[in-house]
Amino acid sequence: MSSVFQRKRARIEIIPLIDIIFFLLATFVMVSLSMVRNQGIPVNLPVAASGQSLEDRAVLKTITVTRDGNIFLDKEDVGIEGMSSRLKELTNQNKDIKVLVNGDEVADFGLVVKVLDAVRSLGISKVSIQTRGAQH
Repeated sequence: MSSVFQRKRARIEIIPLIDIIFFLLATFVMVSLSMVRNQGIPVNLPVAASGQSLEDRAVLKTITVTRDGNIFLDKEDVGIEGMSSRLKELTNQNKDIKVLVNGDEVADFGLVVKVLDAVRSLGISKVSIQTRGAQH
């Protein structure tokens, strides 16, 4: 009779446990990578209610205009002439460059227009302006 009701020992299946651990690890990595913010020159961005998120950051260069009139290209103080020459070098290497212009809300508007004009004169058509979202 004992052979009919033989008890099986409980087993812990390790393969599904490893699958779950790798899934959680991949999820954590993806979430942490999506939380990376554009850390650059500290400026007080203007507010815009109609802004859209910038999806592709593959070949993205950030130009910052400070309230003091300084121009930074990816955290490096370059001025308007230095910015133009660096962007020209970059467009020679890659024609599909994207530029993100941000600046302090009290920055000189004329300087921002000069920056935008210099970027467009280099043939860069993918230009975005960074703003803060409106507070509801």
